[in-house]
Amino acid sequence: MSVGDVAGLIAALAFVVLVALLARPILKLGQVLDEARAAIKGVSDSTVPLIAEVTTTVGQANEQMEKIDTITTNAAQITTNASALTALFAATLGSPVVRVAAFTYGVRQAVNGRRAGRRAAARQGA
Repeated sequence: MSVGDVAGLIAALAFVVLVALLARPILKLGQVLDEARAAIKGVSDSTVPLIAEVTTTVGQANEQMEKIDTITTNAAQITTNASALTALFAATLGSPVVRVAAFTYGVRQAVNGRRAGRRAAARQGA
């Protein structure tokens, strides 16, 4: 065996030791990557049904919002109709009712004035 053979043998042994030392961290890194892959698969497996449920819930909420929108639109129309009806009633009956009230007030004042005049005349004559 020559010096070159010994040097080659030492180099080969050093390479084997280096590979042995690097093999363990590489194997552990592989296990870590396998665990990460399994965790990501678990998250994606549980996320897909959750997203489907959220989509269904949002769709149902939108349906309810459309119903509420219809209800509020109808309530606004009822309010508008009631306002128009009140205005129509005031225009149709308001003026004649005011005239009748003014007339009856005037008649009452005239009757009360006449009674007061008779009482005053009766007091002076007595």
